[in-house]
Amino acid sequence: MYRGFQAQLSAHIRDFLRRKYDVDLPNIGVDQPPNVQLGEFALTFAFGLAKRLRKAPRAIATEVVSGIGAIPGIEKLEVAGGGYINARVNRAEMAASMMVAKQVQPSVSGKLLVEHTSINPNKAAHIGHLRNAILGDTFVRLLRSAGGHVDVQNYIDNTGVQVADVVVGFLYINKQNKAVVAQLISDQGSPERGGKPFDYYCWDLYARVSQWYEQWPENKALRLKTLHDIENGGNEAAEIAEMVSTAVLYRHLETMQRLDIVYDFLPRESEILHLHFWDRAFTQLKEKGVLYLETEGKNKGCWVMKRASSNSTAATSDQAPDGPDEDAKVIVRSNGTVTYVGKDIAYHLWKFGLLGEDFGYRKFYRYPDGHECWISAVRGETEHPHFGGVAAIYNVIDSRQSDPQNNVIEALRALGYTDQAAHYTHFSYEMVALTPRCAEELGYQVAEEDRGRSYIEVSGRKGFGVKADDLLDALIASAQTEVDSRHPEMSAAERRQTAEQIAIGALRYFMLKFTKNSVIAFDFKDALSFEGETGPYCQYAVVRASNIFRKAGVTADEILKDSKNVDGALADDDIWELWLTASKLSYITDQCIATTEPAYLAKFAFQLAQSFNNFYHRHHILHEPDERRKQFLMLTAAVARRELLRALEVMGISVPDVM
Repeated sequence: MYRGFQAQLSAHIRDFLRRKYDVDLPNIGVDQPPNVQLGEFALTFAFGLAKRLRKAPRAIATEVVSGIGAIPGIEKLEVAGGGYINARVNRAEMAASMMVAKQVQPSVSGKLLVEHTSINPNKAAHIGHLRNAILGDTFVRLLRSAGGHVDVQNYIDNTGVQVADVVVGFLYINKQNKAVVAQLISDQGSPERGGKPFDYYCWDLYARVSQWYEQWPENKALRLKTLHDIENGGNEAAEIAEMVSTAVLYRHLETMQRLDIVYDFLPRESEILHLHFWDRAFTQLKEKGVLYLETEGKNKGCWVMKRASSNSTAATSDQAPDGPDEDAKVIVRSNGTVTYVGKDIAYHLWKFGLLGEDFGYRKFYRYPDGHECWISAVRGETEHPHFGGVAAIYNVIDSRQSDPQNNVIEALRALGYTDQAAHYTHFSYEMVALTPRCAEELGYQVAEEDRGRSYIEVSGRKGFGVKADDLLDALIASAQTEVDSRHPEMSAAERRQTAEQIAIGALRYFMLKFTKNSVIAFDFKDALSFEGETGPYCQYAVVRASNIFRKAGVTADEILKDSKNVDGALADDDIWELWLTASKLSYITDQCIATTEPAYLAKFAFQLAQSFNNFYHRHHILHEPDERRKQFLMLTAAVARRELLRALEVMGISVPDVM
């Protein structure tokens, strides 16, 4: 709609510039004037061409407007100011185009992979993990709404330090063997453990282990021993690690399912190790001179890679020609162990189908709709979907991982995979903290000096943080109090479902409305407010629109099918502002994808809800005496409702029947 008219205008301008001036502008910038009275589009290209054509911008704009002729869908072009061109669309034509159900034309191509969530399977998911998962899931929905074929992966580091620390806690602090751990897992939520799910039990144990290390630093030797045991396998520590990581992973999937977040494949680090992915990657990296063995300096005996930011001369397959590069990235330590980045390089070669090796696959988790989530295995099932071999990768990982991500990209580029490196995106984001008020509402003691701060950081190692399930439960309980007071006539189950939709909508919107590089200070009151830039505000706009049709005894879909109600002549400027805003969803979707920034969609949803509410208050739709105008007003409400529902659906937000 908006995007289509914009593209058509740009194409005609570009063609005219080629014919008139022999100038090829690959991109014609099209903005929106500050006021719809000036038109729907504003073009500024004349200013950029002034020096090149040795003409005043206004003279160029005048020549274009007078010479370009008719443009489909555009009613009029006007020169404004010192060289702007304002374009007015044919409102009736644009409105009619919004009534036609059009098949999505893919704006993204190839098989895409989005990796998100990727929580260490050693304890319960927390509020920071929710931001990752909601950002990732929304980006998946954006890509799919644009026609993309997307695989959703959730990487599971089941052999790392965090899992090892929990195993240390079981074996050396609690003195519990694998039989006891198995019993704890099977008894999750039992009164004997205070009703704690197993991931909550591990949360507390992980914090205790961290304190134990701080008190007796020599005990960290047990961490190293346990790590080696887990990697080698065939021992009790490895068996406990497998039990713990699998049980916690199930809990993570259940937590994310509450937010309607699902996955296709769970690649695990254990299979990357046991299937010797690194060996294949190591061979490639050495053969192509990406890695070299350092023979002196602090990295002596290590296989290293020159960093992308390094100013040193490129390394050879033997050693750096100008002496040791102290800034080189260690990929294989002198003791032969592979660093995180090394394993990640191998993993990403697999993602792009460049490794020459594959996982085994087995079914792991079935969602209520029957969707199967697969997990990696050494030997899996014969019949399975094909994962990997993708055209582009989006890794949703917090900003602290920028350096490792850049190292993987540089390794791909150095191997000669420049196209793949160009289609590898680190979808970076900042942390989530709590407002002091929110921390106190969740039962934490907040020091007097912290009460004046804008936010308080959380720490899993210290046990200070908000478990994802606790946050969801608290949000639902708060929403339920409001729903119970407003709708006592509803059944308990209906009130519960409504409260869940409001709470989840509030959480998802709150996590999305901030740009991804902003630190979020979470607050219950702000998130659940029915006023302002919140999920409930957007949901309520849809409910309000739905009530119009309920009272009129007709559905919004029936109104939309009746195209005779389309009459651009009835669109006052304030009404047309709403139509114009509603027409931009596909344009905003493309913008979100191009910038990996879902916050633009949240802003769009709020602006559309706000524009509809203004329209709702200005026009008494059901009491409009002019039947023709009444039908057009109802059509306007139906269009706004449909586009707002679509936007919220992409954000993973459903709308209750009442609020």
